Amino acid sequence: MSSAVVNGLAGAGGGIIAQIITYPLQTVNTRQQTERSAKKKKAGSGGSDASTLFQMLQLVQTEGWGGLYSGLKPSLIGTAASQGIYYYFYQLLKNKVEDVAAARGKKGLGDGTVGMFSWLVIAAVAGSINVLLTIPIWVLVTRMQTHTQAERKVIESKRELLLKEISRANPMDAHILKDRLAKLDSEKPRPYGTLQAIREVYRESGISGFWKGLIPTLIMVCNPSIQFMIYETLSKRLKSKRSGKRFPKKNITAMEVFLIGAMAKLGATLVTYPLLVVKSRLQAKQEIGRNAASRYTGTLDAILKMIRYEGLHGFYKGMGTKIVQSVLAASVLFMVKEELVKFVVLLVARSRTLLLTRSNK
Repeated sequence: MSSAVVNGLAGAGGGIIAQIITYPLQTVNTRQQTERSAKKKKAGSGGSDASTLFQMLQLVQTEGWGGLYSGLKPSLIGTAASQGIYYYFYQLLKNKVEDVAAARGKKGLGDGTVGMFSWLVIAAVAGSINVLLTIPIWVLVTRMQTHTQAERKVIESKRELLLKEISRANPMDAHILKDRLAKLDSEKPRPYGTLQAIREVYRESGISGFWKGLIPTLIMVCNPSIQFMIYETLSKRLKSKRSGKRFPKKNITAMEVFLIGAMAKLGATLVTYPLLVVKSRLQAKQEIGRNAASRYTGTLDAILKMIRYEGLHGFYKGMGTKIVQSVLAASVLFMVKEELVKFVVLLVARSRTLLLTRSNK
């Protein structure tokens, strides 16, 4: 089995475990990103970052524990596909680049190692392939995570219209309108599964709707690129320090991989978070808020409207939640992936030894 396949499967396994552990935080974070707020609102005045735990408890109270895991099934499929595709192409390209660097080193054209810029390019190419193939899954996940929020906004808009009509109506009509208001207040968000999300996206925008947010997502390829550049650089330095007599083993431990992965993801998230907010806004149901300020025709339109109506603070909504979620997820992913790769390598080595022993007999 090639190292690219091993890393692809290990990445998929690590991604699934990390996604299950951190999914409730991801659900709350997506809702924070797609929630609109006035431009005058200050960053420290009851912002969503300071109330993540409260929002999780409120979500459980209103929607049950299932609300925290809205869209989990397509998310797990997307995670397995994304991590598998990403790690497969990343390892494939990494192997080729390392072979080229080693060949150049033998010719005296370098030190035989891969530079930081090369890591960046490798991660960017692998990330772009991954985005183009898997973005439809993530559009559905975003819709499912924000469906209840969107439905609640629609109900609130209808309620406001009914209250205005009641204040203007005569006693007879007011009684009828109050009955409609009572019925509206008793309504709950409708069940919303993967098939409903597919039909809704297709009805709104056709096939192209499944690639909404493609531009900011492609630009966001620099997130894993930066992440893997930092990760490879730190792990390379740590391994080089262990190449002496004091540390005869070059392998790094699971806890060290966890910490390096956390540092890498933290750096990448800080740089690219505004693009993530724009992507979530584009992929969520556009009827949220039911006004022109809340409907976006494209990436540039979303950026301009967010600056105009919400200010720069809008680009950093839920950032505290995202940092916790993404750093934890990346740390678990790296740790599990590396341990799975080690396990497969050890299993293959033992199988070869067993086969050689039997053949010698």
